[in-house]
Amino acid sequence: MAPLPFTDPAARVVFFVVLGIFAALEVSIRIRSELNRGGERVDRGSVFVVVAAIVVGVGGGISLAGKVRGAGIHDGRWALFVAGVVVMVGGIAIRQWSVASLGRFFTVEVRVHENQTVVERGPYRWVRHPSYTGMILAFAGMGLALGNWASIVVLVVVPTAGLVVRIHFEERALLAGIGEPYRRFSATRAHLFPRVW
Repeated sequence: MAPLPFTDPAARVVFFVVLGIFAALEVSIRIRSELNRGGERVDRGSVFVVVAAIVVGVGGGISLAGKVRGAGIHDGRWALFVAGVVVMVGGIAIRQWSVASLGRFFTVEVRVHENQTVVERGPYRWVRHPSYTGMILAFAGMGLALGNWASIVVLVVVPTAGLVVRIHFEERALLAGIGEPYRRFSATRAHLFPRVW
């Protein structure tokens, strides 16, 4: 069964408008990050791993939704679509809240600024990397909206794998640059999801 965003005009508009807003916000984050070039870059190419994982995950998830029709979810298609869009929007909102909470310390590349402090406000009260949590939720919502098990798996697993690689680089850099304050912060918060990891 073809996904609703491929067959229903209203679902198509909603799905691709939300996806377009997500993409536009990501471009604005990138531009803002380019203007904030302070600090030493210690990225080691992990940004390329994340970008590749997202491109493969999103491209693969959308492609599989149309091609692997046997993995389509048949029951409650509209309820699943609406839930997926809500999860997408929630994930996008968490990502934007996280970026705003970090303020001048947010960069797309891993950078540690001189005199950088640990941010514990906003979503950082609960997890260490809420902007990545938001991205994962947005991709999971995309898979739900497509109503296809294969899409859900690819959209969640592939980008998450890239983000986990990135988290390891980022945490090493923050521990080296900030030291004990970041170690204490890390000891009290999960990486992405409270009580999970």
